Amino acid sequence: MAQRQPIVAVLGHVDHGKTSLLDHIRSLGERTMRQASVAARESGGITQHIGATEVPASILNTICGDLVGERFKTSGLLFIDTPGHHSFHTLRRRGGALADIAVVVVDIMEGMRPQTEDSIRTLMEEKTPFVVALNKLDRIHGWESEVNRSFAEGITHQNELVNTLLHEQMMKFIGEIASIGLNAELYTTNREVRSTVSIVPCSAQTGEGIADLLAIVVGLSNTFLSGRLETEEKGRATILEGKDVRGLGRVIDAIVFDGTFNKGDTIAIPTTSGVRTSTVRAMLRPRGMSEMRDAGDRWDDIDCVQAAGGIRISCHIEGDIIPGGTIITIGESDEKEIIEEVGMSGSIDIETRHEGMMIKSDSIGGLEALSMELASADVNIAAAGIGPIVRKDVRKVAAMENPLDRCIACFSTTALDEARKEAEIEDIEIIEADVIYHLIDAIENWREKVGEAIEAAQPSLTMRPARLLILPNHVFRRSQPAVVGVRVLDGMISIGQTLVHRDGRRVGALRSIRSGEEEKTQAHQGDEVAIAIDAGVVGRNFDEEDTLLGDLTEEQARLLIQTGNNVGEDSLEELLRLKRSKKHFWAR
Repeated sequence: MAQRQPIVAVLGHVDHGKTSLLDHIRSLGERTMRQASVAARESGGITQHIGATEVPASILNTICGDLVGERFKTSGLLFIDTPGHHSFHTLRRRGGALADIAVVVVDIMEGMRPQTEDSIRTLMEEKTPFVVALNKLDRIHGWESEVNRSFAEGITHQNELVNTLLHEQMMKFIGEIASIGLNAELYTTNREVRSTVSIVPCSAQTGEGIADLLAIVVGLSNTFLSGRLETEEKGRATILEGKDVRGLGRVIDAIVFDGTFNKGDTIAIPTTSGVRTSTVRAMLRPRGMSEMRDAGDRWDDIDCVQAAGGIRISCHIEGDIIPGGTIITIGESDEKEIIEEVGMSGSIDIETRHEGMMIKSDSIGGLEALSMELASADVNIAAAGIGPIVRKDVRKVAAMENPLDRCIACFSTTALDEARKEAEIEDIEIIEADVIYHLIDAIENWREKVGEAIEAAQPSLTMRPARLLILPNHVFRRSQPAVVGVRVLDGMISIGQTLVHRDGRRVGALRSIRSGEEEKTQAHQGDEVAIAIDAGVVGRNFDEEDTLLGDLTEEQARLLIQTGNNVGEDSLEELLRLKRSKKHFWAR
């Protein structure tokens, strides 16, 4: 059985030097090939793939063979640059991470940052071996740099003060990584590579320590991946992105992790509309050393790609392609099984409940990661989806009665403008972040704030139903919040109470009640007062002379029915008819 090269993900915080590190590795490869014989050059140098860089074993052995002390056991390494932090969550497939090994790039002067911690925690969960590249070594004050020198040699040329400064920065990082449950040590003294993370000080700017880093990656591969890199004939690839490109139509950027893809193959593709099949019309790679993001029109058409490799596939496909799903080639007799496997790869396997918040992400992996974190925080999920928030999502969440469920959390995606406007009208909270722990913190902070507001409004169990009229010519402010004059026709309104139309459409929550110069917490039948309505927009979700109802939760309504309280009796009857027309056993 053939062996593929290991897939190495390069991760880290923004501006810590991930792409610069890969740029330097490519430059080392180019220099090595220029120095090689014609025959050696023809055997292949570093190849740029879609979002990936393939470094052959011959170049690895030339660059770092002396440091490794052994020959590399596979055909090379495939490095994947993750320009967006969230990309690592996309680089997952059913059953674990797509990457076999990872390099976590850390600015030696800044140390652990939120995206660093997020990346390391994800690697720990996936049990992916990794090395820390402590980058920007040249920023240590007084460090005497030499281009492309090994760190092991470079450290011997520094004075005592510089060595002390370097030691301090390393110990600071070792303390930070220990706080999340890991041991780390400078690679030159690390004798327990299976239990202790190796740290390699380096500089993507000067190349110092890059050979050491490659040597450690090769060592990790030889130590951890023996017997785990066999490939089958059938092609399998993880989707990074699907998009439309002028001249090519629909294209899929993907990482091939198993088998072979050929032009003309029939493939199964997961989409939001189900599994679709298509023929590979073309496969492309960026020409020369171009990055995918900078390739422009410089692409080479290829007939075949083998694992592991990055590729752009042109095919005719309808529906939104699911990032993180798997593409598989279809043979003559296995179409049913393959379609089932692809469908599973694109399915959202997340436990949802009748009540809870909605979550959205840009990929399957992102959704799964977010759902696991929310489960740990005891937050229920009612719905989950891939892609940006659309208006339909907002309308679905607007039907939730519990204020703690009126929220959509977005991990590495966003909301369309029309959905954002609808959310403002419906008083739906949208929380967005590209770092998963930032998102969890924001959700918990919002839930705490809403919980406090609910508690502050308790007289909530003494709230009463109400019917009120928006008085004509009494609009004092149209939105944010809307401030209008009203007459309470029946019952009693209270601060914190939600106002709805008589058909159930939500207007917003009562922020304040004022009679003349006096602030009030309640207003009763016959009172004429000015009220402020959060999320209310005059002319959009309510108008002058509308009649609105003061809403109740099911628990509040049930308590009023049980106690026989007759304040707002007519309003309660109307509210019960409205609620029970949609949910027969409401408050029974």
